[in-house]
Amino acid sequence: MSTASLDRAELKPGFGTQIGGVDLAAAGDAQLADIVAEFHRTGALVLRWQSLTPEQFVRFGKAFGPLEGHTLQDFTLPDHPEIYILSNRVEDGRPVGAHNDGIGWHTDLNYTAEPAMCTMLYAIAVPPEGSDTLLADQCAAFAALPAQRQAELARLKQIHSFEYLANMRSEGRKAIPPEVLRANPDVVHPLVRTHPADGRKALWVSSLTPGFVGWSTAESEPVIDALIAFVTQERFVYRHKWQVGDVLVWDNRCTLHTGTLFDDTRYIREMHRMWVKGDRPY
Repeated sequence: MSTASLDRAELKPGFGTQIGGVDLAAAGDAQLADIVAEFHRTGALVLRWQSLTPEQFVRFGKAFGPLEGHTLQDFTLPDHPEIYILSNRVEDGRPVGAHNDGIGWHTDLNYTAEPAMCTMLYAIAVPPEGSDTLLADQCAAFAALPAQRQAELARLKQIHSFEYLANMRSEGRKAIPPEVLRANPDVVHPLVRTHPADGRKALWVSSLTPGFVGWSTAESEPVIDALIAFVTQERFVYRHKWQVGDVLVWDNRCTLHTGTLFDDTRYIREMHRMWVKGDRPY
């Protein structure tokens, strides 16, 4: 698929694309297909100044593939269960969305057999400062390693555990229902992941996991910490500063991401999030 018709600018050299001149609410199927092709090629997309109804946001998401459900259902949008609300807003004494979700370097749904291919956020309300989203290019990070280290890491497999993640992030949150834990058993994925679009390799390391297969958690933790520190160096990271109407899409197969904090006593941040189904890492 040709993407020559798109108004494109790199987010970082060799990574990501900001696409201009597109109104997603009115985009035709051919234009959406070009946008999806650009996503597979570069790993992340930014489209600013959008105004989307939930139906239009869902249509955009489905251009990438079947939409993924959400592990927890507390804050899905009424009538649109594909959309999850991220917000610190409170109405009638109850939160309307999940607050401070996504703080800490990770990939979405890594604890499933077929993790989400991509994540997309649509900005409804944005603080004037803070709340940036950071994306780390794992292909660039892997390519920067010496060949011998690449070969060593390619032999490792990492355990991914929803229960371990939930326990690490349990403070101040409701207990995870037992049926949710049973539905999300531990899985094992390769540490070095192949991108199906073109075969490029990503160092697909995740924090907050029990560790590597055949290693104890105590043995794994310092190696994982060192890898996270390496792959999240500034040279590999794009920092997205939000504006209302932004749509940000990133490829979970070749990136890590994290949110950042903001003054939630003064400002409201509200996003709509969708996931697109992925496939088994290899």
